[in-house]
Amino acid sequence: MTGWADAPPSDAERLVRAAQKVDLDRAHEINMDSCFRCHGAEGLSTDPDTPRLAGQHFDYIARQLADFQSGRRESDVMQRMAADLTEEEMLALGVYFNVKPSPPQRVRDSELAAVGRFLYHRGNEFSGVPNCAGCHGGRGMGTSDLPRLAGQSMRYTETQLQLFSERPRTEGNEVMHEVASKLTELEIRALAAYISSME
Repeated sequence: MTGWADAPPSDAERLVRAAQKVDLDRAHEINMDSCFRCHGAEGLSTDPDTPRLAGQHFDYIARQLADFQSGRRESDVMQRMAADLTEEEMLALGVYFNVKPSPPQRVRDSELAAVGRFLYHRGNEFSGVPNCAGCHGGRGMGTSDLPRLAGQSMRYTETQLQLFSERPRTEGNEVMHEVASKLTELEIRALAAYISSME
């Protein structure tokens, strides 16, 4: 029987350990030199086409930066930004943004968000769309492998779901291609509205 001493560390414990190892001053310097122009000084981008980084899982951020650097994930802008980053700097940036608060956004259409809430937690059995909570968690907080969704810009989420549906995003996520291809435009918009309001 596995005891508490043998249990794997939680994400919170891993974040604390990572924070003790990385150079957060260097992460702040990199942010203020380049990241903040698009993502905001606190990781809360005001551009609806640019993702919020605040509160995003530190391992997930580091992995995405590595994927941009290698070309596994495509973006002319991000490939340039990540080109000279070391693994240590990528992890430091992950920790730096992970600890930033990410408040929910105000929903303009509560009825649309209610449809999104239903889809997020229950899916659509008639079209075969699974619920989002099964992978992304009931609160949308993300993991080392999956992005935090809670509080993300509505338009950014819509765009990403459309890209998964049309398959321009190809960094090894067949599950998202399969799910997004079954979503209607209304469902995409409803999910994006609800996700933006999640805390």
